[in-house]
Amino acid sequence: MALPEFRNEPFTDFSQETSRAAMLAALEQVGRELGKELPLIIGEKRLQGQGTFVSLNPSRKSEVVAIAHKATPREVDLAVEAAQQAFQSWSRVPAEERAAILLRAADILRRRRFWAAAWQVYEVGKNWSEADADVAEAIDHLEYAAREAIRYARGQSLTPHPQEHSELVYLPLGVVAVIPPWNFPLAIPVGMAASAIAAGNTVVMKPSSDAPANAHVFAEILEAAGLPPGVLNVITGPGSEIGDALVLHPRVRMVAFTGSKEIGIRIYGLAAQVQPGQRWLKRAIAEMGGKNAVIIDETADLEEAISAAVVSGYGFQGQKCSAMSRLIVLDGRYHEVLEAFVARVRDLKVGPAKDNFPVGPVINEAAMRKILSYIDVGKREGRLVAGGEPGDAEGFFIQPTVFADVDPQARIAQEEIFGPVVAVIRARSFEHALEIANATEYGLTGAVFSRDPARLALARREFMCGNLYLNRKCTGALVGVHPFGGFNMSGTDAKVGGPDYLLFFLQPKVVSIKYR
Repeated sequence: MALPEFRNEPFTDFSQETSRAAMLAALEQVGRELGKELPLIIGEKRLQGQGTFVSLNPSRKSEVVAIAHKATPREVDLAVEAAQQAFQSWSRVPAEERAAILLRAADILRRRRFWAAAWQVYEVGKNWSEADADVAEAIDHLEYAAREAIRYARGQSLTPHPQEHSELVYLPLGVVAVIPPWNFPLAIPVGMAASAIAAGNTVVMKPSSDAPANAHVFAEILEAAGLPPGVLNVITGPGSEIGDALVLHPRVRMVAFTGSKEIGIRIYGLAAQVQPGQRWLKRAIAEMGGKNAVIIDETADLEEAISAAVVSGYGFQGQKCSAMSRLIVLDGRYHEVLEAFVARVRDLKVGPAKDNFPVGPVINEAAMRKILSYIDVGKREGRLVAGGEPGDAEGFFIQPTVFADVDPQARIAQEEIFGPVVAVIRARSFEHALEIANATEYGLTGAVFSRDPARLALARREFMCGNLYLNRKCTGALVGVHPFGGFNMSGTDAKVGGPDYLLFFLQPKVVSIKYR
C-alpha cells in the first residue's frame, strides 16, 4: 500500500464564519444528546453494568452529559475474553488491511470533527480551539499509526551470512489494557489504542470516569470504519474496582497508561506482579505528570516569550501534563517580564467553554478543591499578583493565578497542581535557571526563550526533559513532529506519536534458515 507522506491535520480557523456556524450547529446537535446512556462495549454486546454514574458539564455542574454503566471485575473478565477471542483473527489480518480501517476512521472523524469537538466542550470544558486541536491530534494518531503498521510489517534487515538466511519480524502481543485520562479525552485514547490496534493487538479500554462519552465517540468512529467486534472493548467504572482488576488480569499482555504520577506508579507496580496462569512479563508504559518550566532570559523577544508563556500556562486551564507551571526569569529582566506576564494574565476572560472563553472550568469539584488548597499554600510561599479566587459558582471556575518571588523549593514550585496556577521564580544566571528547571522529580516538557546561540546550545545539553522547545511554547506537541513523553517521574518516555512507539506494542522474532 503506497500512502502519501504523513502530514498533520490543520486546525480550524474559527474566525471564519463557516467554521463558527458549523461549531454552533454541532454544539446544538450534541446538546440534544446530553444525558444519554452509555453501555459497556464488550465484543458484539452492549451490556448494562452494576449501577450507573454520571459525567457532568464542568461549565454547568448541574448538567448531566452522560450516564455511564459501572463495570465490575466480572465485566473485566468478559471484556478480556472478548479481546482474547478477537485477537486470534485480528492478529492475522495483514497490516495493510488494519491500516485501511484506521485510515477510514481518520476520514470519518475528519468529516465529523465539529461533532467530536462539541462532546469535549460539554464533557471536559475545552473551549473551541482546544477541543478542535484535540480532534486534529486524534486524526493524526490514526493516520500515523496506519503508516507505522505498514512500515513495521516489513521487518528489519539483518547482517548477511554466507550459509544462512535470517529475518526479523514483528508480532503483536495480545490483549492491551488502555487506561487514558480525561484531559485529552479523544487524542490520548486514540494515540494509545490506535497504536495497539495497528500493531495487531486487541484492546480493553477503561476511560476516565470524567470522560466516558468521549470514549464512546472513539468507539463509534471505529465501528463505522469497520473495526471487527472485540478488537476495541470499552468498560467504564471506578479505577479502584475495575482498573486494578484489568491491570492484574493474567491474560492482559500490556498496559498503556496516561495520568497522574501516583496512579502511574501504582499501575507500574501492579503490572510487574506475575499472576497465576500468566505466561509473560507484562509491558507497561506510563505517561505521567510534569512540573514544566519556561525560561526567559534578557535577550528574549518579550512579546513572543510572554504570549507563549500565557498559552503554555493557562491553555485548557493548565490541565495539561505539558503545561507551564514555573516561569523562570533571569534577574536582569525579572520585573519587566513579571509585569508584562501579569498584565496579560489579568486580561484573560473566564467563562463557559460552550461560549468559547479563553479560560474555562477545571474538570470537577475535587480538582477545584485541590487547586484552591494549593493557592492557599501559595499565599504563604509567594506573593499573589493575579487571580487566586474561584469564578462563577455555576461551574468549576478558578481565576488564572500568578505567584511571584517563589522559592525554587517551595511546594508550589515542586508539586504538580494541574490547574491555572503559575509560580514565577527569579534566577541569578542562565546556568542557575537551568539548575532550577531541573530541580524537580519530573522531566516532561520545557522551553527556553533566548537569542543567545550559546545559551540555546547549553539548554539543549543540560535541560533535562523529554520535550524541550527553544523559542516556542512548551505545550501543543504535534504527532510525528514532536514525539511526546518524559523523563524521571514524568514516565517511561515512550514517545507517543514517534517512530519508536509501535515497538512497545510488538515483539520481535528472528527466523533463520540454514542452506544445505
